[in-house]
Amino acid sequence: MQLLVTNSPFTSEQAELINKLLPTLTEAQKNWLSGYLSFYAAGNVAAATAEAPIVTAEAPAAAAIPEGPKEATILFGSQTGNSQRLAGRLADKLKGQGFEVTLSAMNKFKTNKLKEVSYLFIVASTHGEGDPPDNALTFYEFLNSKRAPKLEGAKFSVLALGDTSYEFFCKTGADFDTRLAELGAERIVDRVDCDVDFEDAAAAWIASVNGAVSTASAASAAPQGAAVVSQAAAVESEYTRANPFMAEVLETLNLNGRGSDRETRHLELSLEGSGLSYEPGDAVGVYPQNDPSLVEEIISFLGWNSDEKVVTGKAGETSTLREALLHHYEITVLTKPLLEKAVAFSGNSKLADLVKPENKEDLKAYTNGRDLLDLLRDYAPWTIQAGDLANLLRKLPPRLYSIASSVNAHPEEVHLTIRKVEYEAHGRDRKGVCSVYTSERLQPGDKLPIFIQQNPNFKPPVNSDTPVIMVGPGTGVAPFRAFMEEREESGAAGQTWLFYGDRHFVTDFLYQTDWQRMLKDGVLSKLDVAFSRDSDEKVYVQHRMLQNGEELYKWLENGAHVYVCGDEKHMAHDVQSALLTIIGQYGGKSPEEAAAYLSQLQEQGRYQRDVY
Repeated sequence: MQLLVTNSPFTSEQAELINKLLPTLTEAQKNWLSGYLSFYAAGNVAAATAEAPIVTAEAPAAAAIPEGPKEATILFGSQTGNSQRLAGRLADKLKGQGFEVTLSAMNKFKTNKLKEVSYLFIVASTHGEGDPPDNALTFYEFLNSKRAPKLEGAKFSVLALGDTSYEFFCKTGADFDTRLAELGAERIVDRVDCDVDFEDAAAAWIASVNGAVSTASAASAAPQGAAVVSQAAAVESEYTRANPFMAEVLETLNLNGRGSDRETRHLELSLEGSGLSYEPGDAVGVYPQNDPSLVEEIISFLGWNSDEKVVTGKAGETSTLREALLHHYEITVLTKPLLEKAVAFSGNSKLADLVKPENKEDLKAYTNGRDLLDLLRDYAPWTIQAGDLANLLRKLPPRLYSIASSVNAHPEEVHLTIRKVEYEAHGRDRKGVCSVYTSERLQPGDKLPIFIQQNPNFKPPVNSDTPVIMVGPGTGVAPFRAFMEEREESGAAGQTWLFYGDRHFVTDFLYQTDWQRMLKDGVLSKLDVAFSRDSDEKVYVQHRMLQNGEELYKWLENGAHVYVCGDEKHMAHDVQSALLTIIGQYGGKSPEEAAAYLSQLQEQGRYQRDVY
């Protein structure tokens, strides 16, 4: 059917454009456009005018969806809570259409129900070096096993969260997308891969899915019935990632003693007037500022004017070039997409060679530890103008820090533990964006833009009588200060055991007086420490665990929950290896049985990790 001026509200020029476009669209594209227009009509102009989200999967045309009960299953794999929050948003949209929705963490979903689903929507982040989040691991393994059922009758779509600065960007989501197709399920919306600035792309995906199922089921009446939700998303505050609260800095203290080669800041921020609250295990997102000296070097190298106006937002917001580089754009991390886009502005053919597929390893090596200034110096000359920044650089992402306080112990305050990062690489001194900003340029009375990031996957036991084992070397001890302050305020009776480690006892024992007070008062039952540089042989927290293996296993058998926070690349793996050794040795189990025991603890929520 052709659109005419007489049978539509469009002008003749608009009708002509629509008539040219519609016949060229696939069903999947029509569904996506339907959701996009719904999203736009809802007032989301900024997201509706955003660049197209990254899509890396080829999608077939949408198949006709048989009429029947309107049921949908939404599964999320989330390490810090972002995937769960986005899954909850999709659930709300589908429930608004009359769907019966099952919303669940992947490790809580009964896999024998998978073959019964008609609509399946996956929201999954990628953790570490391409790994599934902890609460997605068992489902991921099941889906990729021979036990996974055929899914010919199911329709699906995947939203993947990741970070383009990592080699295996959105690998978990891509794996789910590929595997569901292999099992016979059909996509109704192409997979969307989101970078750290995920809000707009995720909102567009949710709108597309909502539009696709709306289009497919428009002919059938919506069944009546309450939605079934197995795990609800957290209620969001007025102040969010997109609308941060300007928190006043009440106190900033260096936790390390004189003579330490480290600096760790204890920040106390006011939440007064924000209405924000949090629970132990949650995190604070901090929007930092880039290093002013690095900004000036970039501007000077390119011969730009610091006061030139440039676009900084999707809705056309502008600021001076200097302010844009200070507050809005990431300039300390190089990613493959950045270098690929930069080729168009470089007069150096070597950059085009670097991003070729056959030079993958060279590209990985180059981007490691280098920043925008390195790129500009190494691949000059450049034709780039200040106005090109919006299309070249990604937004400066917030940094997440585990909360180190209990809101019941410190009403209308939140405390953070931030270690200053400084190092030399490729002939230049490097500085951690947020850690150096908070340690060197932030003073009491200043305002810091923050939001609360709920983390439902790192929570103390509901029953306060449950024994708790906490492993948190260095700044990884931060959430356990929150755990223990909360238990102190509530009068919890359960036993608690903390393993803490750092370099030197005298200078690097973070929150030492807090732990000593809690030991004296009986709030903390047991404390084992490891200071790696105070002896000829380096001793770490995993060594202390092994030394106390028999007692630790008894705690596990008595129902203890284990929490690990800190470095993912080394510490978390070493701690897990120690746990497996302890379970095997003192439980009389084979390596396979010990792994199954630990996996069961994880599924029961008795082994939780907040690692990075």
